This record gives sequence, structure tokens and C-alpha cells, in this order.
Amino acid sequence: MATGISGRNIAAGSSQQSLPGSPEEMRIPLSRLDTHRDQLDMGWKNETDKKKAEETLEKMSGAFSALIESVGEQPEREGLKRTPLRAAKALCFFTKGYEDNLASVVGDGIFQENHEEMVVVKDIELFSLCEHHLVPFFGRVSVGYLPQGQVLGLSKVARIVEMFSRRLQVLSSHQTLVQERLTREIAEAILKAINPSGVGVVVEATHMCMTMRGVSKPRSRTTTSCMLGTFRDDPRTREEFLTLSRTRDSLF
Repeated sequence: MATGISGRNIAAGSSQQSLPGSPEEMRIPLSRLDTHRDQLDMGWKNETDKKKAEETLEKMSGAFSALIESVGEQPEREGLKRTPLRAAKALCFFTKGYEDNLASVVGDGIFQENHEEMVVVKDIELFSLCEHHLVPFFGRVSVGYLPQGQVLGLSKVARIVEMFSRRLQVLSSHQTLVQERLTREIAEAILKAINPSGVGVVVEATHMCMTMRGVSKPRSRTTTSCMLGTFRDDPRTREEFLTLSRTRDSLF
């Protein structure tokens, strides 16, 4: 057992129903199929999972083949013969966030530390799929929090971003849009993990559904933010975080 979410004992990989964004049951690791053939037999918990993953991949490949045929192409021609399989494997990887929950991502990456100053991890690259059109959106995420006796391993902040961004998220009761909801989910996960006095998250992204279709505005970017606790209540704390997250000076 590892010391984890808010000081509770958790088992890495265990399902935590109360954690934000946790699926009721984590998906079998389909993303493992998007790898080299000689690695496919590695890491499966059991043969049942492996067989189910292969059956799912075959079903997805058939669906992609039907889509290719529906747009007027021939799935059997030379250049497209393996495209349905490649596309199915790629989609498994693009949605690999379903294979994790907050407990499994954070693991033992929470540390007891008497640090009360702001922690900011910025320019975390984000790649996701718009659930409305299944086309990409990508950008950067900045996360800040004020610790209360616990800090989160820096890589765990990036892993939390990765987990939520690699999903097609179900509409919440607030009916918020894709990027807005993603921003809040990241903030609430940090809050749930280490109970800081405040959390701030800013996401800036380009949505291909706006740049390559629809209104076709290639230079458009969308910025969303979520402020919780002292980041919402204290203007000075909020301004400090926003100033730090905007700084883009190179280290080199």
C-alpha cells in the first residue's frame, strides 16, 4: 500500500469512485496494442484481457474500413490496406486516459513537505480529441497550487493533465464545453489529491474543428481557466499565478 490521495492509503491502480473523472471501471490497456509486435505479449494481467483487447481492435478496424469505403475510397487498395488497423491502434492510444484513474496516476507521488509558497508547473503540452467531431485540439497547460503540508511530484501534475486529455469526456450536469470541462477536471483532481489551499489551471489550445472545418479560422486560440480556493478568493494570489503562467522566457 502507498500513501496517496489526501493522506489516505491507496493501492496503485485501484478504482476510486469518488475521484473526479474516474471511470466506473478502468478500460483494459488497449493503448498497448499501438506498439511493436514483439511487445504485444508484455504486461497483460491475463489472457482474457489480451483476447478482449484483440477482439476490440478487430471491431474498431472494421468500423474504420467501413468509414473509408463510405467516403468513396477502396479499403483494399495498396495504400489503404493496413490503414483501418493503424487508425484503430492510434485511437486506442489517443484515448488511453480511460486506462487510468487519479489513484493509479498519482501513486506514491505525494510528499509531506512544509512548503507554503506557490508551486507552478507550466507549458505542459496537451493533445486531445474534441468529442463533438473527433478531431484534435492541442495546446499548453499551466497548473499552480498553494500546498498545505503536501506537495505533488512534478511529473504527477503532467500525468494528471495527460490522463484527462486522453479521453472523450461525458457532458457534465453543467453542460460545459470540452476545454472548459477539461480545465476544471484538472483543477479538481489536484485539489482532491493533496488538498492545497488553492489551485489554478490555465489551458490555451487550438481546436482543429475551428481551423480546418466550420468557420476555418487557423489562427484562433481558446484560453480557459479554473480558480479554486485562495486562487479564486484572493486577487493577489490569482494575479501572481497568472503572471507566472504567462512568462515564456526560455531557459536556454
